[in-house]
Amino acid sequence: MFQALSGVTNAAQPLPNLVTGGQPTEAHFQALKAAGVSVVIDLRDPGEARPLNEPAVVSGLGMQYINIPIGPMTVLDDALMDKILTVLRAHADDKVLMHCASANRVGGALIPYFMLDHKMEEEDAVDAAQRVGLRAARGTSSNRPGAAMQHRVLSRSFPSLRSG
Repeated sequence: MFQALSGVTNAAQPLPNLVTGGQPTEAHFQALKAAGVSVVIDLRDPGEARPLNEPAVVSGLGMQYINIPIGPMTVLDDALMDKILTVLRAHADDKVLMHCASANRVGGALIPYFMLDHKMEEEDAVDAAQRVGLRAARGTSSNRPGAAMQHRVLSRSFPSLRSG
């Protein structure tokens, strides 16, 4: 599955059924389909420029396309993180690609999933998110969505992390 993302920015396979990365091309989607991927989770805002009509390409290949837009003005609240967690949990047994433009947003979005569903310690979850593509380092501030998600998760502002 990971080989299908050859050449994609920050391509990674953090979990057996999950591959991540930046924006794939049509050829990558074809290779992902051949590798058994059945779900594509796109964290890019629909208004972002991209090299293809991704929903049409993904659907045309018979894969499920799910868009959870995270743009520069997106409010990174509990509802958004709950939506991401719900989708990941619903497809935990499927082969999934989760991507944005560079994988920065993907890394930030995966921290609570790593901690809650895969029982990673905070440091391990952040390290895994940085291997996926999260660019913000601990202790830095940034307006980037991935960094904002990291800050919210690490400050324990999500009720699901406080109670779970």
